[in-house]
Amino acid sequence: MTSQTPLVSILMPVKNAGTFLAPCIESILAQYYQNWELIAINDHSSDNTGATLQSYADQDDRIQFFDNPGHGIIAALQTAYKKCTGSFITRMDADDLCAQNKLSHLAKSLCEHGKGHLAVGQVKYFAEEGLGDGYLAYEGWLNQLTAAGKNFDELYKECVVPSPCWMLYREDFDQLGAFNADLYPEDYELCFRFYKAGLSIIPCSEVLHHWRDYSSRTSRTDSNYADNSFLNLKIKYFLRLHRNPSRPLVLWGGGKRGKRLARLLLELKQEFHWVCNNPQKIGHHIYEVQMHNTESINELPNPQVLVTVAVPGAQIKILKQMEDVGLLNLKDYFMLC
Repeated sequence: MTSQTPLVSILMPVKNAGTFLAPCIESILAQYYQNWELIAINDHSSDNTGATLQSYADQDDRIQFFDNPGHGIIAALQTAYKKCTGSFITRMDADDLCAQNKLSHLAKSLCEHGKGHLAVGQVKYFAEEGLGDGYLAYEGWLNQLTAAGKNFDELYKECVVPSPCWMLYREDFDQLGAFNADLYPEDYELCFRFYKAGLSIIPCSEVLHHWRDYSSRTSRTDSNYADNSFLNLKIKYFLRLHRNPSRPLVLWGGGKRGKRLARLLLELKQEFHWVCNNPQKIGHHIYEVQMHNTESINELPNPQVLVTVAVPGAQIKILKQMEDVGLLNLKDYFMLC
C-alpha cells in the first residue's frame, strides 16, 4: 500500500439479499481500484445470503463476513466498522451496483483534497418494473447538488449525501462519531453529522453508483424510513444545530406536512408563529394556534422560518420573499421539503 493507494474499507450490511447479492459483489470485484476490503455483516438472513457470502470469502481473502450480534442496519454498520482496518471508509448496499471506477474516483478525490473532505458521486436508479417520477426527480435533484458540491445547501429537504456513494478519511469519520448514533434514517442522520463536522464536499459529475429499486426495498417497507421519521430527524437537528431561542420561530405552510410539523413543535414545547397563503385558513386556529398571512413575518424581529411548502412554483415565490427581506438559507430560513 502506498500513500496514493490507501486501503479502502467497504462496509456492507446484508439481510436476505437473495439474487441481488452476487451481482453486487461482482461489481466490487470488477473495480479498477483493487486495494480494498469488503466487510459484510449478515443481519439474521433467512435465505441463501450466508452461503453466498461464504462462497465469495473462500475465493477472495479481501472479503470477510460476520453475523450481526445485534439487529438492524445500525448495529450491522457498527459491527462492520469495528472489524475494518482501512484508511478510507465507504459504504455499500447489498442490492446495488458499483460503477467500475467508483472506488478509484472517490479515493483519488480524497487523496487530492486531503482530510476534512467528503468524496461523493452521482447516482442512477434502475428497476425491472420501471421507475416512478418521484425517484427520477430525487435522482436529478441529488445529482445536480453533487455536480456543484452544494449538497449541504438543501440539507433539510432530503438526504443530501448519496448513500452509499461517499468516502472519507477514517480520522474524520472517528471525529464525527462514526456509526455510533442510533437514529434512523441512519443515512440521513449521517448527513447532518457530516455537515456539523464541517466537511467540504468534493464535486463530482460522474455516475458512480447504481441504486436498485424494487417493491420490497428496505427504504420502501421499513417504518424507520417513513416520512415522520425524516421530519423528526430534521427538527431534532434544527434545534441542535441552528435554532436560536432568542429569535421568533415561524412555521410556513398549513398543509399535511405543516400540520405534522406543528404537532411535533407543540409536543416539544416550541412556541411558533404559523403562516400560510390559504385565505380559508388565515385567522382560524389549528391545534389552538392561530394562522396568519405570510406578510406578518415582516413584523417579526429577526425570525427563523421553517418552510413546509412543497409546490415548486410556490417555493420560488417564498425564496424570493426571503431574499427581499434579507433572510439567509441555513441561518434564517430552512426548506423542509
